[in-house]
Amino acid sequence: MLNSLDFLGITIGFAVTGSFCTFDAAFEQAKILRELGAKLVPIMSETAHNTDTRFGGAKKRAEELSQICGVESTEVIKTMVGAEPVGPSKLFDVMLVCPCTGNTMAKLANSITDTPVTMAVKSHLRNLRPAVLCVATNDALAGSAKNIGALMNTRNYYFVPLRQDDYKEKPTSLVSDFRLVPETVKAALEGRQIEPLVFS
Repeated sequence: MLNSLDFLGITIGFAVTGSFCTFDAAFEQAKILRELGAKLVPIMSETAHNTDTRFGGAKKRAEELSQICGVESTEVIKTMVGAEPVGPSKLFDVMLVCPCTGNTMAKLANSITDTPVTMAVKSHLRNLRPAVLCVATNDALAGSAKNIGALMNTRNYYFVPLRQDDYKEKPTSLVSDFRLVPETVKAALEGRQIEPLVFS
């Protein structure tokens, strides 16, 4: 069981991509990580930062994330230029992409760096430090499957355990169990992938 000392002195890059329906679950885990002692630096893809949806206005959600992380909204990393120093400055002990879309996984699996989040992850990985992916994608068991497989076999990537969220209506969809984010991050900092990785 985790306690308030487990993340003391740990800085987490908390990156958010555009699975808008999971923002509430993701932001709740950001709160928990703060409560466990972590310092969080928010990072948002352009899509996550700029898109108004039925799940909330872009400006409001960005401000909400910055407040949870304890920083000013202007300190959210939301540009390629802002993300590039992540690696050279060794800003984070661990990078967490929460939620991580199929689109972002495809880019990471193929070394495509064209968003603040993919730039931040690429820059972070140059230091051989862990990157944790909290997946939310409707095609995980279809088009995204090869990218998930590739990343699972790439050094320093770790996954929050996955499950089918609606096997009847969305048979190829997988979503990480957001409740396991803190445990997965702690294990990743120790060089471990928590198991089981896929559950029903």
